[in-house]
Amino acid sequence: MSLIYSYGALFFWSFLAATIVPLSSEPPLIFLVGSEDAITLPVVVGTAGNVLGACTTYWISRRATRALVKPRKVSRSHERAAKMVERYGQPVLLLSWVPILGDGLVVLAGATKMSFARFCFWVTLGKGLRYLAIALATLNFF
Repeated sequence: MSLIYSYGALFFWSFLAATIVPLSSEPPLIFLVGSEDAITLPVVVGTAGNVLGACTTYWISRRATRALVKPRKVSRSHERAAKMVERYGQPVLLLSWVPILGDGLVVLAGATKMSFARFCFWVTLGKGLRYLAIALATLNFF
């Protein structure tokens, strides 16, 4: 039963870490990978929690932008965000896992009304590869 709690904690912690809550999701992932010598389930659970947290931030940003920004008037930061996404494209969301920068990219994606399917693709790929790299490094060092 404690394993269920451990995975639940990993999911919840990863979810919160992908929002504006200043947490790091690596410690519970490293703990589970190190204690089980397995990477598949910890990577899947951690990625799922982290992606769903990013999706929550995306939807909040998308809705808040709609409510706060008048259709005719766009803020300078909103314009800069749109230009950044326009310049580097949607693959910039591969960096959504980077602390502070990643939160900003997720908010920008929601504010610029990026396609949710494309958002999910790039964010899942970036966060999944990050969790996989951390899990593999954990297995090699512990």
